[in-house]
Amino acid sequence: MKAGKLLLGLVSGAAAGAVLGLLYAPKKGTETRKTIADTSNSYIKDANRGINDFTDSLSHKMEALKSKTKAGFASNKSEEKINQAKAEMHEMQA
Repeated sequence: MKAGKLLLGLVSGAAAGAVLGLLYAPKKGTETRKTIADTSNSYIKDANRGINDFTDSLSHKMEALKSKTKAGFASNKSEEKINQAKAEMHEMQA
């Protein structure tokens, strides 16, 4: 019961602080909303960029692993060398 009251107090205090901050802000409401929208768009773009970088890195690591596996099962030396080179290229890109 005490934890619920504490959480309710923290949430209501944060909401009241946010409302008071917006009411006494030095900018107009339209400028504040534009700033909030621009900042959130920037955060979303950065998050998407990070996700894309992570997936690209993961993809290169998977391709490197595939190439190493193919090199291990290669039927001749040239095929083995080609797959080893592919693996090294993907490892450098990852």
